[in-house]
Amino acid sequence: MQTQNPFLDEFSKLTTAAMGLAQAATDEAKAAMRAQMDKVVAEFDLVRRDEFEALKQELTVLREEIARLNSKPAKTARAKQEAG
Repeated sequence: MQTQNPFLDEFSKLTTAAMGLAQAATDEAKAAMRAQMDKVVAEFDLVRRDEFEALKQELTVLREEIARLNSKPAKTARAKQEAG
């Protein structure tokens, strides 16, 4: 046998509404936090990953070029000593 209790019915409605309100508040808090973090990241003037990788590759090439240029005078000095 099932009975209708108005108190339990109203309590159920109130609980459901409170859960919906809590979910909406959670979503709003997440959106606000995401917006704030985007603002902070923009202020830091961070570099993107692809730009970083391109600069890293260019730096490697430049280091190899410097090493090659630094070894060239040593080879020239040895050649002069052997010839002289």
